[in-house]
Amino acid sequence: MCGITGFIDTSRQTTGDELRTRVTRMADTLRHRGPDDSGIWIDAETGVALGHRRLSIIDLSPEGHQPMLSSCGRYVIVFNGEIYNFRQIRKMLDDAIGDIKWHGHSDTEIMLEAIRYWGLEKSLKVFNGMFAFALWDRKDRVLSLARDRFGEKPLYYGWAGKTFLFGSELKSLRAHPDFRREVDRDSLALYLRHNYIPAPYSIYKNIYKLMPSSVALLRIAEQPELKTMQYWSFRQTAEHGISNPFRGSEQDAVIQLEGLLSEAVRIRMEADVPLGALLSGGIDSSLIVSLMQAQSTRRIKTFSIGFHKKTHNEANFAKAVAEHLNTEHTELYITSEHAMSIIPRLPAIYDEPFADSSQVPTFFVAELARTSVTVSLSGDGGDELFGGYNRYVTARSLLQRMGQVPTSLRKAGSGLLALVPPSAWDSLFKTFYPVLPERLKLLNPGEKIYKLAHVLSLDHTEDMYTFLVSHFRNPASVVLNAGEPPTPLTDPAQWPVLTDATQKMMYFDTMMYLPGDILTKVDRASMAVSLETRIPILDHRVAEFAWQLPLSMKLQGTKGKVILRKLLSKYVPEKLIERPKMGFALPFGTWLTTDLRDWAEALLDEKRLQREGYFIPRDIRRLWQEHLTEKHNWQYHLWDILMFQAWLDEERRD
Repeated sequence: MCGITGFIDTSRQTTGDELRTRVTRMADTLRHRGPDDSGIWIDAETGVALGHRRLSIIDLSPEGHQPMLSSCGRYVIVFNGEIYNFRQIRKMLDDAIGDIKWHGHSDTEIMLEAIRYWGLEKSLKVFNGMFAFALWDRKDRVLSLARDRFGEKPLYYGWAGKTFLFGSELKSLRAHPDFRREVDRDSLALYLRHNYIPAPYSIYKNIYKLMPSSVALLRIAEQPELKTMQYWSFRQTAEHGISNPFRGSEQDAVIQLEGLLSEAVRIRMEADVPLGALLSGGIDSSLIVSLMQAQSTRRIKTFSIGFHKKTHNEANFAKAVAEHLNTEHTELYITSEHAMSIIPRLPAIYDEPFADSSQVPTFFVAELARTSVTVSLSGDGGDELFGGYNRYVTARSLLQRMGQVPTSLRKAGSGLLALVPPSAWDSLFKTFYPVLPERLKLLNPGEKIYKLAHVLSLDHTEDMYTFLVSHFRNPASVVLNAGEPPTPLTDPAQWPVLTDATQKMMYFDTMMYLPGDILTKVDRASMAVSLETRIPILDHRVAEFAWQLPLSMKLQGTKGKVILRKLLSKYVPEKLIERPKMGFALPFGTWLTTDLRDWAEALLDEKRLQREGYFIPRDIRRLWQEHLTEKHNWQYHLWDILMFQAWLDEERRD
């Protein structure tokens, strides 16, 4: 795992010394991503400068140093990530060419020789890994930027005058003197809806995220030309899976999935440094740890985070799974003091506004793991590919019932539910909590009923999904002078041919929520402590198989991830894993009124909001006052605003 950055000065007015100084400064901002080594490569004639920071994982010797040149001298690469099938690719190249003189055994060297022999596009289709890289073709004078299939590794790019910039994080771009820091208000509106900024947008104007499974090609000529292309399509994967369904039994599916996941885990366990796993005690992480331990002669090191509040704590479940699998387990219980110690660092860690509050425990579990290992495996991706989110069950049940009720009656019921404020529903549920059936003992029941009221008024799957994933329902009315640009969710031209509502939701989650929220959270939290995180469930072969499975093997009644549960039961007793989904939630709503109140009040000061001019101050202050008086729980909306305000503070200091 590493950090990459660089630029091309198309004006060619920059001296070699200036190129070197600037790219070194840019690379140094990424030291946390690669503390073990650094390197730069420049071509003063063409204005190209490449920078690299290395976290040594495979081939710890100097032979893995980057930037790296191909054996023919044509290509130069800076690479962030891992190619897990590098040994297989090396054998393929040896068999095909036969006379390659390898200098080391790093995957970077093998990538370069693959590109030299097969070309870039074919090589990308062969690579099985997580990656973001920049490849300079010295002969054709083309810069290629590429990103892995699901977007595990980040890559930003864009123009600053006549300078083309790229980097793993925005902080590297900001270090270039030509960079212009203009907040994109349209992106800010997207952020308030999703609590992250979806690709291809970034918080800055004219700076973009490369879309997953894409390549951007910049040809240097009198008029530089930038174009993008896809080398793999998740949309086609989903449509092909639906058109070519798995025909075997459930047991057949379990056996095939076990083989695919075991192989995905096996190739991700190769490292020349200590390796472990993040274990939440849920289905996905427990399955990954089970498959790791089954293939290891040593006890796997596992790490989990706990909370003293029982309604938020899964550490005891993780510990029980670890004991059953006999892993070497370490846990840490988080307090409000822990949270407050990291909150001031979040804007620098995430580098642009990001407001998934589980970013806090994710950082601490990564920091905990880094005390013992350099690489960790995680269970991310299971919810999106195998139907694990509660909204799939909820939406499926609602759609079935809504279809049986006349539209006028359904919308009338919506209005009646909305008449009662969420705080009143919370009080009512609290009063009757001891006698409620287990299925009705909900966290934040008022908020859930509030959502139900609005969902009942909607007619289309896309509208329902948009509402369920939205924080601010009309963010363009909150951000001054903003409008929301199109995304894969709002542009029908990007929708796949799927008829089932649940499958549509799973598709949108994989296209947007997974790379924009989940993978961003994991990458930034782990890289902040120089920990590499690998995700076996996102092996593209597993994803392709998942979309061939019938929905009944993923969702049955109120249970999701059915086939993952079946597979896990071969390794872990059902009693240890059959429980309601909790996630990495923290009690931020309460903390905002207590421990974090002064911090929040300073960021939400009305005069400050007025002076900055991004939001309508009275609307933000209303949310804040209603939250303080417990009239309404606005914790998610406020966290969005607070994380932007904190980012704005950090951006000014940078």
